[in-house]
Amino acid sequence: MLIGILLPFQMATAASEPEYPAEVTFTLRTAVAEGKLVYIGQGGNIDGQVNPTLRVPENALVQVNLINGDGAMHDVVADAFGARSDRVTGRDASTVMVFRTGKAGEFRYWCSVPGHRAAGMEGLILVGKGASDAGDKAADLSHPPTDIPPAIGDRPPRDVSVDLHTTEKTGHLADGTRYKFWTFNDQVPGPFLRVRQGDRVTVNLHNDKTSTMVHSVDFHAVTGPGGGAEVTQAAPGKTASFRFRALKPGLYVYHCATPMVAHHITNGMYGLILVEPAGGLAKVDREFYVMQGEIYTTEAHGQHGDLSFSLDKLLNERPEYYIFNGASDALTKTHRMEASVGETVRIFFGVGGPNATSSFHVIGEMFDRVYHEGSLISPPMRDVQTTTVAPGGATMVEFKVDFPGRYILVDHALSRMERGLVGFLHVNGKADKDIFEPLAP
Repeated sequence: MLIGILLPFQMATAASEPEYPAEVTFTLRTAVAEGKLVYIGQGGNIDGQVNPTLRVPENALVQVNLINGDGAMHDVVADAFGARSDRVTGRDASTVMVFRTGKAGEFRYWCSVPGHRAAGMEGLILVGKGASDAGDKAADLSHPPTDIPPAIGDRPPRDVSVDLHTTEKTGHLADGTRYKFWTFNDQVPGPFLRVRQGDRVTVNLHNDKTSTMVHSVDFHAVTGPGGGAEVTQAAPGKTASFRFRALKPGLYVYHCATPMVAHHITNGMYGLILVEPAGGLAKVDREFYVMQGEIYTTEAHGQHGDLSFSLDKLLNERPEYYIFNGASDALTKTHRMEASVGETVRIFFGVGGPNATSSFHVIGEMFDRVYHEGSLISPPMRDVQTTTVAPGGATMVEFKVDFPGRYILVDHALSRMERGLVGFLHVNGKADKDIFEPLAP
């Protein structure tokens, strides 16, 4: 009888016992490392790691302790969980961010002080065993800035052929973020094309059979109806061709010109064609191909997953992302631009747009020569800090690198850095203290 009374009581007590969430604590210290602003893990299995991945269970209570290690103003935020710390200034000042996780997934933490996320203060929060360590698995469609055909040199005009293949593919836009791009030859921007003044150029445009849209190409280097667009409106699975004479030297944009033209351009359908003058260009040590574009998404900047195109934002010229070479991290993480002290660098720079003018600038350098608006036979402007490039426009800049370090490519409308518009040029070599010398306090 006694057993019959006690057993149900014991079962009821066990069933009603609450389940407490796991509690996880991390400590991060802010620092400057390799020319970047970063978080460095302290203690446990993240000790010494730069921007460590924070691995936590589902439905866990997470505490992130932040210690200011460099004296500048910092914080840590995790918008996916509605969490943020206070901002702290001064070495060894500290603050705390606390949040509770939900289901498995991949999320981001970063510093919300303007410019700090772009400067390197960002890491991954990995929730649950099912989350992937590799993060975003989308295809890389970004165009390497070093992927440039060799110089034309001093040759006579001849017949050349250009093959463009238009495709519609989902690709990597930012960490954890995917977007359906429309491309020339599976890259954003399209291939860098290089011909000589006087060349007779045959263009073959093939629209992939898997496309959902008609595509075409308009070359600003072409004299003829629509720059070729009128005769290259190719339906899915079809090919259209035309031939033109490259009459004038210069650096020119090409892009899709199928209505709605701005829609095709913003989705990635733009590139550059260089028409070298007779005798070719002067020799330089390094050449890079960089193009700026805009992405208009329904979702707010920073949201993860598959993003969708917003016509309203395009028409109102309110992009969520600005990009160099097809992704917000194409020229910071995916591809590396390098030069050595004493070398001359040439950048072919264009703006696909479709809407925003760029104020192109390399932080820590001056352009020795700027071939304004892509004009190659006009005298270049000299000793220029920032050059303006219109949407659908291009410029060629040249400069000698004199001091080692990391130089940052930007549009000097600098708030655009916060939306992905930044690139790095890494210069190697011996430092000359006569040019630049940090002074100890």
